[in-house]
Amino acid sequence: MTQKIQKILSHFGYGSRRSIEKMINSGKILVNGKKAVIGQYLNEKNFGEIRIQDKIISIKKTKFRTKVLIYNKPEGEICTTKDFQKRPTVFDKLPFLNTNRWISIGRLDINTRGLLLFTNDGNLANQLMHPKNQIEREYYMRIFGKINKNTMNILKKGVRINNTYSSFKSIYSFSDKESGKNQWFKGILCEGKNREIRSMWKTVKCQVNRLIRIRYGNIVLPRDLKIGHWTELNSTLIDSLYNLISTQK
Repeated sequence: MTQKIQKILSHFGYGSRRSIEKMINSGKILVNGKKAVIGQYLNEKNFGEIRIQDKIISIKKTKFRTKVLIYNKPEGEICTTKDFQKRPTVFDKLPFLNTNRWISIGRLDINTRGLLLFTNDGNLANQLMHPKNQIEREYYMRIFGKINKNTMNILKKGVRINNTYSSFKSIYSFSDKESGKNQWFKGILCEGKNREIRSMWKTVKCQVNRLIRIRYGNIVLPRDLKIGHWTELNSTLIDSLYNLISTQK
């Protein structure tokens, strides 16, 4: 059997299909000494010699096993592998992989904490992040400002942000005690645009001063997972992620 090169490399964690296509276009990927082309098919039984940025990569299909980590991200860490300001990143504490690399399934901004998923399977990551699959993300939000029923209706119906509309699939208050103008909410989104939640609240003249992601799809942040620590999902939970994708199609 044969598979397209960008699908193979994505599956083994060498980047998203889009990023791999960019590397192919820039001539950074070679197959048996020749520049790869987008859509090029490789034999699954013998991939040949593949170089990425002049480094030979090792793909052993029979030994590949999908791994998924839950990481309880603290505030102050960024979701990139490197940072020119040398700030701590979410990748600093992850376990070492002998082949391929960890791929973040979505991101959280530097001031947001909570659940982050990582995998070595690029195809799984792409499917879980793709807007067409409408995977739920659930958050706790502490909000400062005046909030009434009209505010909630606006956020449910959708607000305009950078020429697109964003809305909560569901949102409700769960504060038990009065805390001045600060109020806790739980909300669900089905996309993960950059700083989307903060921007949505800003349109109704409210400020997010605490944001915690507690669920991604059907994976919930374990209560006993300390901030800054990770745990690996078992095969049953990994299968549930694949099943979640299949049911969205």
